[in-house]
Amino acid sequence: MAAPDGRRVRPYLATRGRTRPVQDIAIEALVSTTKDGRTHGSDPEPERERILRLCHSPRSVAEVAAIVSMPLGVARVLVADLETEGLVRVADPLAAFAGSAEPARNLSVLERVRDGLRRL
Repeated sequence: MAAPDGRRVRPYLATRGRTRPVQDIAIEALVSTTKDGRTHGSDPEPERERILRLCHSPRSVAEVAAIVSMPLGVARVLVADLETEGLVRVADPLAAFAGSAEPARNLSVLERVRDGLRRL
């Protein structure tokens, strides 16, 4: 992760020293920005702002980490924080797949997650 002046910033600064999310989030869980997250305005923390913009369409936690170029653990902490604040929604695709009447649609979501993980 880079600071505005181009220097590298240690990941624990973005998470305020925390290494574990406030709740357990699977790397394949899908993150999407909520209505509140879309109208939140700009976030003073650039990583959080990037996650909010990126997740206007659902992305897995692994995809978020890869696209934002941050360690997976940092992404999990930030996503969990954003969910606690009601700015994103986190959905377990495996639970959705098991109980859905639209298995073909959910299968495509799982395939996107798989492809994103392979790109890591």
